[in-house]
Amino acid sequence: MGLKLYGLPVSTCTGRVVAVIEELGLEYELVPVDLSAGEHKRPAYMEKNPFGQIPALKDGDLVLFESRVITRYLVRKYGKESGLLREESPADGIAVDQWIEVETQHFNKPISSLFYQHLLLPLFFGGAADEKVVAAEVEKLEKVLDVYEAKLSKTKFLAGDFYSLADLHHLPYGHYLITTTPHGSLIHSRPHVKAWWDAVTSRPASKKVIAGLTLSL
Repeated sequence: MGLKLYGLPVSTCTGRVVAVIEELGLEYELVPVDLSAGEHKRPAYMEKNPFGQIPALKDGDLVLFESRVITRYLVRKYGKESGLLREESPADGIAVDQWIEVETQHFNKPISSLFYQHLLLPLFFGGAADEKVVAAEVEKLEKVLDVYEAKLSKTKFLAGDFYSLADLHHLPYGHYLITTTPHGSLIHSRPHVKAWWDAVTSRPASKKVIAGLTLSL
């Protein structure tokens, strides 16, 4: 039985998992989940993800949810030699863990809010961006990316001079920041962040994921 990934190509969290699958060269089936019909809230799907969100992964009898958990599982089972977790080196491995946590706690929060304000709110709910919210989230993200700029002035990637899950996890929301909001300059105006972003997005696996991240107004 092969991997079955339940989700949608336009989904940031689905894209995060697809990026790892493509990096590792694994065969998989992407099973679409019809969010507009509420399929993600039906019992059959919620057996896979009890929070009614995408994605979920089925690998044989094992079913997983939460994209960052799924990515680590895939690397540990199928890609130990990929270097995406660097767990053979305690120092490198903990650096990867640290920057995965930074992405989750510091990068993801303001950027997902901006994505909602500029794209999801008008596209799906007919609303307009709250400029006070936008300004506050931009300020938060500026401070985060200033930290990134300082770190990336010393190493090519976030955890060191090697590409890892710490970098990969930024791909979907970073792409949407640049393509669906007016705040792409937050990345492009910081030379070391831009060089890092160019390195992340130029990878063949990243290009495949980006091709599916097509939400727009």
